Amino acid sequence: MNKEYAVGLDIGGTHITAAIIDIVAMKVIDFSLHKESFDSNLPVDEVMTIWEKAIRTSIENSKVENTTGLAVCMPGPFDYINGVCWIKGQSKYEHFYGLNVRDLFQDKLNLSNDFPILFENDAVCFGKGEVFKDAENLSKKVMAITLGTGLGACFIDKGESISTGNLVPKDGEIYDVPYKEGIAEDYVSVRGLIAGYFALSGKKLNNGLELFNLAKTGDEWAIAVFGKMGEDLAAIVTPWLENFSADSFIIGGKIANASEFFLPVFNKKIKEARCEVSVSISTDNEIAALLGATSLLYTA
Repeated sequence: MNKEYAVGLDIGGTHITAAIIDIVAMKVIDFSLHKESFDSNLPVDEVMTIWEKAIRTSIENSKVENTTGLAVCMPGPFDYINGVCWIKGQSKYEHFYGLNVRDLFQDKLNLSNDFPILFENDAVCFGKGEVFKDAENLSKKVMAITLGTGLGACFIDKGESISTGNLVPKDGEIYDVPYKEGIAEDYVSVRGLIAGYFALSGKKLNNGLELFNLAKTGDEWAIAVFGKMGEDLAAIVTPWLENFSADSFIIGGKIANASEFFLPVFNKKIKEARCEVSVSISTDNEIAALLGATSLLYTA
């Protein structure tokens, strides 16, 4: 069987991960995984230059000569069909609002108009990748979330993403579900954690990693903030786990690396709510997202 290769991108609020995917075997090509960290509120040209570097480095390291498509995991709100970014007021990609990202890629990479550049929600890509990795999930109802600069979610029934209907929230998203004095993402995200720590300690942190490191050293405020996030997360997702009749709940994203500090509280609250669901933490968020993207694009 002939081999075909695609560029997979996992784009978040503070990073881009690029890899070359063998779309026949559905695997990442050795040495092709390349990451770049950046400030997504930089001018558009500067962000695109960083994205271009990640892509070209990945291709060069893979030794692959020809790629047949670009599959992009992108946070929302985003018009995934037309490639237009509608992110606003989320402390990321402020300069991308209203821009056609497909056109930006075409211009930056000198791609022809018929070169496939397709987009999907980052949480959907993650969920699809997790389902793809475990064949048993193809017969189940799965809710997956990504915890990071934002709160992503997807609902998958027998391998198909569900974003409409009465069983899931609007567009399959939970980040903007009303919660307490704002929306869910105000409390369950990096900014929610930082705000929580500031409220307790009066100290302002720069990022989630600082908070994680404090918790690792036994900082009681940091540990308490993660625990509170676990409680908030349970309150936010329990109604939808029940409404969707989910069999499995998968947690990914950078904050998932701190699961030791929030998962016990989350599990306790889920059990108190008598919500019968299998809960797991992803061990390779980015690989799952990259495979999920390319599986969406090349399943035909």
